[in-house]
Amino acid sequence: MNPTLFRAVAVSRELNLTTIASQFGIERPFSWEDTLVLSERHLEGILPQPAGKGAYLFSFGTLVFVNCADSDIMDVIAYLKKLDRNLAEFARVEYVDDYKLTVSGDELSVTYDELMAPEMKDYYRELVAVILAKSTAMERIEDEIGKLFDDVEQFITQLKKGTLSISDERLARLSGRILSYRYSSISYIMILEKPDVVWRSQEAQELYSDLERLFELPDRYEKISHKTQTLLDMTQVFADLYHAKRGTRLEVAVILLIAFEIVLSLVERFWPF
Repeated sequence: MNPTLFRAVAVSRELNLTTIASQFGIERPFSWEDTLVLSERHLEGILPQPAGKGAYLFSFGTLVFVNCADSDIMDVIAYLKKLDRNLAEFARVEYVDDYKLTVSGDELSVTYDELMAPEMKDYYRELVAVILAKSTAMERIEDEIGKLFDDVEQFITQLKKGTLSISDERLARLSGRILSYRYSSISYIMILEKPDVVWRSQEAQELYSDLERLFELPDRYEKISHKTQTLLDMTQVFADLYHAKRGTRLEVAVILLIAFEIVLSLVERFWPF
């Protein structure tokens, strides 16, 4: 049996699965924890040769393609861009990960780039797709958090020079971005959630745990949480310094106004008009 090839691509921060599903004749609401599975039947008319191909769509903006060539992937993404405006800004593939599922050997073997099993079971594809999707989405978040640290570094440089030039609006935007990534990793990517099949099968649970450890999802989640908390702590320091600086300016303004009133009263008293 030929190996099953997976490729995960992070295309946006979120996807409207309900809207996309309706275009494929799937009329039901999708919640944030659901996965939309497109079979070769759904891909007819999109791909020139859809046989044996498929795609898993996740609400946190990651697509996992099965047995699809690069041209197939771009064709599907181009079609989905017409259905969901969340994909409007997608221009090129930046965050991608590959994996392979092979029926071979006498026992289950899990490595970083391949799952080998003595026989094919229904949930193998689902578990590989879920893990691969989460890993790729986390890679995007890790990269964006790195860019946030670069943004914060310029304020630290200012503090070293004894100055801080930042506005309330910029502080709010920075805090909003940090909270957004924290929320994305916890709620949207569902790092702490597991597929339903894991709760029904001991073997599925063990395989999921092996894949989860292999892709270091718990460790990466902890690092994201720690980094976002560090960023929030730093922005709080910036906010405190900024408000203290503004409070000092207000105090100086009040003192000047009081001094002006005193001078004005003395002028009126000793040099009346």
